[in-house]
Amino acid sequence: VLSGCGVYDGSEIHEASAALVALSREGVQCSMFAPDITQLHTINHLNGQEESVNRNVLQESARIARGNIAALNTLAANDFDAIVFPGGFGAAKNLSTVALKGPDCEINNEVKRVITDFHNLKKPMGFCCIAPTIVAKVLGKGEVTVGQSKNDDGSWPYADTAQAIEKMGAKHVDTSVDISCDCYYNVT
Repeated sequence: VLSGCGVYDGSEIHEASAALVALSREGVQCSMFAPDITQLHTINHLNGQEESVNRNVLQESARIARGNIAALNTLAANDFDAIVFPGGFGAAKNLSTVALKGPDCEINNEVKRVITDFHNLKKPMGFCCIAPTIVAKVLGKGEVTVGQSKNDDGSWPYADTAQAIEKMGAKHVDTSVDISCDCYYNVT
């Protein structure tokens, strides 16, 4: 599930591409989806400044998908084995309002439906970077990670996100960048 195109206002392209490459190397056939909504805002990725242009999340996500993408409201959990949400600030701005409201955020209704459906069917779900905040808010339980909960050495500038996850009802697990967290396999 993509959230636009570009780390500051959409999906983190490296994370989306890496997930697609890893899955395709295992013989997985991937389908891509995104909500058909207007982005919160558009960021010029060259200078970091907000632009006045309004862009559509589905259209922007089509850049990563090379046009082979469908609206999120057409995704049926019964038709797929697993789901992956790459990170990027689009997850916190377009799929949810985490970037604006922290633990008091709202989740896009289609995103909420998809996560709930996959969870109810006990299918694997993957969430990269900031995206674990979404599943923490939707399910309000389980274990997720966004890395470290402390920024003692300056290498985890978004460590306060771990506390937001805890306020949402999930448990944050401290991990390094080369470790994943089995998050919802054991949640009932």
